[in-house]
Order: sequence, then C-alpha cells, then structure tokens
Amino acid sequence: MLKFFLKNRLFWLPILVWLTLFRVHGQGQQTSLKSAFEPDFLIGTALGTEHIFERNEKANTVIKREFNAISPENVLKSGPIHPEMGRYNFEAADRYVAYGQKNQLYTVGHTLVWHSQLPRFVQRMNHADSLRKFMKEHIQTVAGRYAGKIDSWDVLNEALHEDGTLRNSIFLKLLGEDYIQQAFQWAAEADPHAALYYNDYGIERPEKRQGAIALIKKLKDNGVKIDGVGIQGHWGLHQQNLKDIEESILEFSKLGVKVAFTELDISVLPSPQKLNGADVNQNFSEDPHLNPYQKSLPDSVQQALSLRYEGLFRLFLKHKDKISRVTFWGVNDGQSWLNEWPIKNRTNYPLLFDRDYNPKPAYYSVLKIKE
Repeated sequence: MLKFFLKNRLFWLPILVWLTLFRVHGQGQQTSLKSAFEPDFLIGTALGTEHIFERNEKANTVIKREFNAISPENVLKSGPIHPEMGRYNFEAADRYVAYGQKNQLYTVGHTLVWHSQLPRFVQRMNHADSLRKFMKEHIQTVAGRYAGKIDSWDVLNEALHEDGTLRNSIFLKLLGEDYIQQAFQWAAEADPHAALYYNDYGIERPEKRQGAIALIKKLKDNGVKIDGVGIQGHWGLHQQNLKDIEESILEFSKLGVKVAFTELDISVLPSPQKLNGADVNQNFSEDPHLNPYQKSLPDSVQQALSLRYEGLFRLFLKHKDKISRVTFWGVNDGQSWLNEWPIKNRTNYPLLFDRDYNPKPAYYSVLKIKE
C-alpha cells in the first residue's frame, strides 16, 4: 500500500489536503469566526470608511463571512459627525448604519461622549450651560436619529484616569461628575431599546477597575439605565494579564451588567518606556528599534501571537454566559490604528487577518478551540 501511495503521490496529495480541510471545517463547509462562536457571544470588527462605503471587495467578503457585529472606528464620534455648532455630517454614519441593516449585523454606536476627537467649537467652550446644551442636543440628535437601528451605544468612553479617578476632562471641569448620569439618561430617552455601555481601556487592572465599578454602581443606585461595560482590550503580546481579565469579568458581572471586549488587538511591537495605557493622545518619536518587523513577522512571533489569542478565547469561553460580544479593532493588520499609534509609520500585526485579508495562524488557533 505504501509503495502504491508513493508511486501515485501526485494523485493522492490533493485528496488528502481536501480530506483534511473537510475534517477541520466540518461537513465540507468552511467554519467562520461568527459561526464557530455563535452559541457563545457575538464576534465583531471595527469598520473604517473604506469598509462602510464598500470600496474593497476583499474586505467586504471577510466582514460578511466572519463577523456578526460591527463598530465604527470614527464616523460616529462627535468631531466627524458634528463638526460645527448646529451642523451635522450624517453621510458616513448613515452608510454605516445602512451597512449593518443590509447585512443583518449587530450594530454598535461608538461613541456619544468622549473627551477626545471633540469638535473645535466644543473644545473652546468655557461655560457649563453651553457644554450641557451641546451634550444634550448631540446625544438626542445622534442617538435619536438611529433609534431602533443601532443595537447598543458606547454612551461614555474613557472617563477614568489610570488610578481609577475621574478623568479631568472638559465635561468634568465644567459640569461636575453629574455629566455621567445625564449622558446615560439622555441616551436612554433618545433610544429606549438600545443597550447602553460604559467603555474604557485598562479597566481590567485592579486600580482602574475599582473606578469603573464605582461609576457603574452609582448609576445603578440612582436608577439610571446601564446594560454593559466594554473592556477595550488593547493589549501586548507578552502581557501576563489573564488573571486580571478574569477577575474583571466576574466583578463586573456581579453588578448586573454584561461584559463586552470592544476593541481587541494584540500589539506585537515593543512599547516606548513611558507609554501609559491606551490614551490616543500619547505620541512618541520614531525609533527603528521599536519597529523591528517592517518586512514580515517571524514565525516565532506568529506562534506567540497564536498562543496569546488562544489563551484569551479560552478564557472568554469559560465565561461565555457573562460576555455579550468580542470585537476586534479592525478587519486586517494594515487597517489597524496600531500602525500609527503610539508611534507613527510602524508595521504592526495585531489582528487575525494579514494585509491581504488572509487568515493568519492566530485565526486558526482561535477556531481550533471550538473543534
């Protein structure tokens, strides 16, 4: 039999490959991320403008095949959608929402209140009444426009410092901490059916987590609607944080809210020494030593990335009853914000699809968990 196989190996090799794929994907049908984890939680991705306007057919195919939830990278942030007092730019946001409806995708609104990417006219405000009027009108207009079409809103984004205290943003300075409750109340009034989330980076760490717990508890104690907490998940390749993540899932779920991982990516690049959290306003000078993989990613790093994602998804599955969604912050490596932050012009590889939209080894390590 062995001699027969060796003599006819060119005939048998394609059949063996096909049988392997048949076994991996089950009954000859390709398994996708969304189908593999459908019984557990939603699998999402963040869309840029090229995806929203369907300019890239490869990307469009991957989005519709692999994901059942979408988030907008930028088009629903207040700067792009509300650039001037009394003027809104809904074109891209309308297309984003229409894309979700057309493809029957769980559609996330991101974000209604954030200290960053504010319109310039808001940054210049110095009176509480003006800021409160802007915030209320903005929330009611944007959330109200998409009421019944957006499934969940990140109402408030990144309102905490690394130590868990409230960020000294323009909202806190002029309005006091009551702005948090008002934001959630106005969002609930504008769209009573959308799930409302608080979203932040680093809240899996104990100190900052306590600040998020206090924020959620206060809303709950005051009878204000909050349905979930979003842990962004901008993490590093060698971060030993599974224990912190698990404790966060357990502690947040005790508050009666769902946990989502809203902006997941794993940087494979070394970080600047003074980098503190994932605040988008941090920027550092270019340094070739901090950009070591400009041409390709070594196999050893690919393997480490696969193991990192496998460990995370095993943890997510362990607590699937508490998790509503896991969203990757981008469709492929080339789209990732981590190519430009915290240092510009780097080549990072943080997601499950490469720059040609091909699945990476990490993609298969995640799927393997569900075999």
